[in-house]
Amino acid sequence: MILNPEETIKQLLIRDDSRVADFGAGSGVFALAAMKYIHTGKIFVVDIQRGLLSRIMSNVPNEYQKNIEIIWGDIEEVCGSRIKSDSVDIVIFTNMLFQIVDKNSATTEIKRILKDKGQLLVVDWEGSFGNMGPKEEDIFSKEEAVFLFNKNGFVLSKEVPAGDFHYGLIFTLTK
Repeated sequence: MILNPEETIKQLLIRDDSRVADFGAGSGVFALAAMKYIHTGKIFVVDIQRGLLSRIMSNVPNEYQKNIEIIWGDIEEVCGSRIKSDSVDIVIFTNMLFQIVDKNSATTEIKRILKDKGQLLVVDWEGSFGNMGPKEEDIFSKEEAVFLFNKNGFVLSKEVPAGDFHYGLIFTLTK
């Protein structure tokens, strides 16, 4: 299995009223898995590709549409997510580390919106797997991810299952 969003999301401490941001949401599979737990909270779906955002919204069942906010934004810019500071309980960050150029700026944006003791779920490719994944030189290893987030105030809480080709890490932010 390439990814297992439902199993991975279960590892987070999502409450009914949680505020969750999915940075670089792509197809939205993680946001759609998380929304099943949130009835009075909010999910912010952020991506730089407008076409993906409209496709995600078209897949949201009617009963959850009031809980989803679609945001066109650039997470590599200061305030690029357009989400208020210290307002989110959980950030989902999947398959982004191998793609983004400015990892420190993206980390700063995550830290800006996340509440103290908030959770960060990082899922990314462990390898290229014969070009099924990203180019080998673009892979950002689990060890590099732990180093990046540790130096920015995040503490690794646990490793979680993320499928056969990905690593999954949950961090807690201490401000």
